[in-house]
Amino acid sequence: MAIKRKKRFHAGVESSSMSDIMFFLLLFFLIISTLANPNVIKVPLPDAKETDNKVGSHLTLTVTSDKHYYLDKEEVTAENLEVRLLQETKLRKDETVVLRPAYDLNVQELIDLLQMGLKHQLKFVIATKAG
Repeated sequence: MAIKRKKRFHAGVESSSMSDIMFFLLLFFLIISTLANPNVIKVPLPDAKETDNKVGSHLTLTVTSDKHYYLDKEEVTAENLEVRLLQETKLRKDETVVLRPAYDLNVQELIDLLQMGLKHQLKFVIATKAG
């Protein structure tokens, strides 16, 4: 008489490499998220119904709520702003300036910046966020 052993099939999922995969995914998303936003200076932008997401090599002028001015990522004083703005646009040979004002900036301060651009025939584009 042959005695049959019961062979049970145990279904299982090997999860020993799951932590490695999760670590690499986390690392990948962290690196990609830092590359996706080139502007380090965080300013809450005004809302708009439609936005244009074209990224170019234009000069970026950021104005914070407490009236600090940044050309790209470099802080510039208010007295030196006009001279540095002209230097940078001539250096880049591009008269387009992306203006990133804080959403609570006074309208008169915004008008003063735009008149500075008109005076030197610069093209100002105001950055907004989709809202």
